[in-house]
Amino acid sequence: MKKISVFLLILSFLINAFPAFADEGMWTFDNPPLKQWKERYNFEPSQEWLDNLRLASVRLEGGSGSFVSADGLIITNHHVASGQIAKLSTKEKDLIKDGFYAKTQAEELKTPDMEANILMSFENVTERVQSAVKSGASDKDANTQRRAAISAIEKESTEKTGLKSDVITLYNGGEYWLYRFKKYTDIRLVFAPEEQIAFFGGDYDNFTYPRYNLDVTFLRAYENGVPAKTPNYLKWSETGPMDGEFVIASGNPGSTARLLTVAQLKYQRDTGNPLQKWIWETPLVALQNYAKRGAEQDRQSNGAIRSLNNSLKRLTGQQEGLTNPRMFAKKEKEEQDLKAGLAKNPALEKEYLPAWAQIEKVYADLPMMAKRRAFSLISVSRLGAIASNLVRYSEEIKKPSGERYPEFSDARLESFKANLFSSAPIYAEMEEVLLTAWLEEARKTLGANDPLIKAAIGDAEPTEVVKRAINETKLKDVAERKALFEGGADAIAKSNDPMIMLARRIEPIIRELRAWNEEKIVSVEASAGRKIAKARFLVYGRTISPDANFNLRMAFGKVHGYDEDTTLVPYKTTFYGLYDRAESFGEKSPFDLPARWRDGRNKLNLATPFNFPYSADTIGGMSGSPIVNRKAEFVGINFDSNIQKLSNRYWYIEEDEGSRAIGVHSAGILEALRKLYDAGNLVKELTGK
Repeated sequence: MKKISVFLLILSFLINAFPAFADEGMWTFDNPPLKQWKERYNFEPSQEWLDNLRLASVRLEGGSGSFVSADGLIITNHHVASGQIAKLSTKEKDLIKDGFYAKTQAEELKTPDMEANILMSFENVTERVQSAVKSGASDKDANTQRRAAISAIEKESTEKTGLKSDVITLYNGGEYWLYRFKKYTDIRLVFAPEEQIAFFGGDYDNFTYPRYNLDVTFLRAYENGVPAKTPNYLKWSETGPMDGEFVIASGNPGSTARLLTVAQLKYQRDTGNPLQKWIWETPLVALQNYAKRGAEQDRQSNGAIRSLNNSLKRLTGQQEGLTNPRMFAKKEKEEQDLKAGLAKNPALEKEYLPAWAQIEKVYADLPMMAKRRAFSLISVSRLGAIASNLVRYSEEIKKPSGERYPEFSDARLESFKANLFSSAPIYAEMEEVLLTAWLEEARKTLGANDPLIKAAIGDAEPTEVVKRAINETKLKDVAERKALFEGGADAIAKSNDPMIMLARRIEPIIRELRAWNEEKIVSVEASAGRKIAKARFLVYGRTISPDANFNLRMAFGKVHGYDEDTTLVPYKTTFYGLYDRAESFGEKSPFDLPARWRDGRNKLNLATPFNFPYSADTIGGMSGSPIVNRKAEFVGINFDSNIQKLSNRYWYIEEDEGSRAIGVHSAGILEALRKLYDAGNLVKELTGK
C-alpha cells in the first residue's frame, strides 16, 4: 500500500505541478531537458553536440564566454571584461573610452589577473559526501563532516587529474557533484569597442528593450606562451538568428533562489534585500562623489559605479517581484501543495515536514544579526581585502585542509594566490574614500560601542585610521604581499603595516560572526535543505532544474518579440534604430556616439540586425553566454534582460508576460568589425573569410 500511495502522490504532482512545455530552467549538462526540447521544438542533440557546447563554454570572472576559434579566441561581453580592460588602461591611454584592437597576436595585451575555466568532466559524489555524516550528528557537526569530505574529494581529484576540482552543491544539498575544470590564467585582450557603444543608453536603457549595444569583447587564452589549442569551439553564423528560431544559451548563471522556503523568501523581502541595497549604496555614493573630483578620478571609478548601478537596478526589480502579492501567493501555494502532498503519507510527513519549521525557526533570529554581519568587514577596499585575506590565510593554513574555510582548502589555494598577487593597479585616493565612507556608515549603523567599531577605530575618527592605513601600507607592492604570505602567521603577527594591523584587530569579530552564521544558519539550512530536496525529488524527480550557483548551465527558448502594454516590440533592432535614438536625443549623454560610429555611418548597412530578445531562462552571470542554434553555431551573445524578467531570481517569469533575455546579433558584430574597426584578421579568424 505504501508504494502505491507514494506512486499516486508522485503521479498526481507530476501531472499538475508545472506547465509541461515551459521554456523554464537553467539545466546542468548531466541532466539536459531532452524531453522538453523534443516535444516543444523537435530537437534531439547528440552527446557529441552537447559535449562540444560544454567544452566551448567558458567561465570568466563575474560572467561567461565561449571559444569561437581553434586558437583560443574567446568572445564575452565588454561589461564582463571591463574590469580587466580598466586595469590595462592608464591616464594616458584609456582603453575603456577609446577601445582596443590588436591586429596581430604580438599586440595582444596580457590581462593582470583573469582566469578562464572550462568544465571538462563531472561526477556525482552525493553518496560519498552524505555518508560522511555520522549517525546522530548535530547539524553543526554534520556540516563540518560534509565540509571535510568535500575538501578531501577536491584534493584527491586535483592531485589525480591536475584539473581544478570543485564540489558543487545542487538542490540545496540534495546533490553534490564534482566538477573538474581546465584553467587558463594567461588571458590576453584582442578587441574591445568603446564603452559608449558597448553601453549605449547608459543606465536609462539598462534592463530595457529595444537596445542598441555592441557589448562584446574578444580575448585569447594562451598556454605556455602561445595561443591555446581549442578544438571544441563554436562556428560563427554570419546570418544570425531569425524570428521564432529555437536557440540555446550556455553560461554560468550567478544565483537564483527558486527553491527557498517561504520563510527564507520573507527574510529576503523584509530584511535581506533592503540591507543589500544599503550595502551597495554606501560605496556607490562615495564613488560618485569621488568621480566629481576630476577626469582621472572619474576614469578610475567608472567601472565600479557602473557595476553598482547595475546591481541596484537589478535588485529593485527583484524586490518588486517579492512585494507583488500575486507572485508571492504563487510561491506560498507551491509550498503548501508540496506539504499537503507529504501529509497524505504519514511516513513522509514525519520525515520531511519538520524541515520547513527548522528553517523558519532559525531565520527568526537572523534579522538582528544581519547588520552586524554585513558591516563587519573592510573588503569594500581592495587593500582592505588583501590585508584581511592575508591575516585569515595565516590562521587557516595551520589547519588540515578539510577543517579550513572552504576558500582556503588545498584545491582552491592556487586561485587564491593568483588573485592575491595580482599586479592590477591600486588607486590609493579612491581606496581612502571608499574605506572611510564604509567605516563611517558602519559606526553610524552599529554604534560606537559595537565590537567591530571599537576594534577598527576605537575612539578615533574613521578618517584618521583610514588615512594612515592607506598612506603607510606597503600592500600596494606585490613583493610585500608575497613576503607576508610566505612568512606565514609569524610575519603577520609581527607586521607593523597599519592595514595589516587593522585587519588583525577586526579578524576575531569577523570569525565570531562567521561561526555564529555557520552554526545557527548554514548548518541548519544544509540539513533541512537536504530533506526538502529529497521531498521534491519524490514528487518531481529531476524535472526541476537546481538553483543557479555560477556553474555551467543551459537555458533554451526562441527568438521573438512580445506585447508590451498596447504596443508590439520587434524581434530585432538594427543600426537604423541606433542612429535614430542618438539623433532623437541630440546625442546628449548617454545617447552620444563614439566618433568612429558617428563618422562611419555611411559605411554600414543600416538594416543589419543589432540586438534581439529571446525567451530563454537567464539571470546575471550568464552575461557573455553564447547563444547557439540547432547546428551549434554562434548566433549571438547574451548581455542583458528586460525589466519584466528581473524577479525571475525567485520564480520563472512566463514568456507571455514579456520576459526576455537580450543578445547581440552575430551579423551585427561582424558588420561593425568589418566596416568600422578594420578588424580583417579577426573577422577572418571568426569566419574563415
